[in-house]
Amino acid sequence: MRRVAWIVLLPLLVSIPWAHAEEEEEEEAVELVFSAAERKELGIEIAAVSERTLFPEVNAPGEVMLNAYATSQIASRIEAQVVARHARMGETVEIGAPLVTLSSVDVADAVGDLLVNDREWQRVKNLGRDVVSESRYVEAEVARQRAYAKTLAYGMPRQELERLIENADVSEATGEYTLYAPQSGVIIRDAFVLGEVVDAGQLLMELSDLNVLWVEARVDPELASAIAIGDSVRVSADDRTWVAGEVVQRAPRLDEATRTLDIRIEVSDTPSLFPGQFVNIAVRTGAGVPSLAVPDEAIMLIQGTPMVFTLEGDEFEPQPVETGLKAEGYTAITTGLDDDDTIAVAGVFQLKSLLLKSQIGDAD
Repeated sequence: MRRVAWIVLLPLLVSIPWAHAEEEEEEEAVELVFSAAERKELGIEIAAVSERTLFPEVNAPGEVMLNAYATSQIASRIEAQVVARHARMGETVEIGAPLVTLSSVDVADAVGDLLVNDREWQRVKNLGRDVVSESRYVEAEVARQRAYAKTLAYGMPRQELERLIENADVSEATGEYTLYAPQSGVIIRDAFVLGEVVDAGQLLMELSDLNVLWVEARVDPELASAIAIGDSVRVSADDRTWVAGEVVQRAPRLDEATRTLDIRIEVSDTPSLFPGQFVNIAVRTGAGVPSLAVPDEAIMLIQGTPMVFTLEGDEFEPQPVETGLKAEGYTAITTGLDDDDTIAVAGVFQLKSLLLKSQIGDAD
């Protein structure tokens, strides 16, 4: 009799938890149904799927560099003392602008010798070859030329030297001379203080045209074979804001340490880029391919399968897709969507979270 009682009660014992689980499932299931106002509140944006021409790209890391062909270093050619600063780091200067004034005993001696030799040469030249011997004439001319060249070699600007010669006043040969900007650009370094005695070759200032920067990228040689001079490039420091560039040089050999090939890119639109900054580059390497394409943000990996959320009425449904070429922030869809479908393109993670919550509820 006790066995019969257990047999009778068993279906009841089994059915009670099942009924409770079904009740919980109904309570925890989440429908992805949202009105337009609710979508706006949740930050969910939609767009129609359309055809887009995508271009094959090679992606690689890179570093922003100064354009060495548009950069100049200002240094003293001899030991000298800094007596005046005419520009500061961060300032933009035009070509020919004064940068720093130096003073040197050697320059004073060289200028003094030049003025003496110039006077002698003017005297001899005025007398003429009929009065002085040929050797004396040539000697005076060569002595003046050598003194002139020596003073220029010390770093005295030609315009200052011509002014001193015109004045013909040896007392003005104080040894002071000014270094001028050899190009227009921004001063990116001023490594000296007033009164400092600097050595020959010591860097005083560096200026560069920051409107045109380089990006040095190291690319796998197999991928680099598809890159040609003149190819269009996209450069970004955050993978959101991109600036346009162009491949201008390819290294003739592999880097011995990394076994990669250096690609040099020139970028002109540079407000968001700074020398020394690490960036990502994408080089366009082939003809455009028309494809149904969606923004990369529209695709979510769910249980290992790429999916998008299609909209029917006010309800979103996860739709598995197969993807193809990725370029310029878009991904080609080879199967799974039609060109009349509407999908979520922003707030997609919100939909994924709600979907997973629903699936967890189903599992419970």
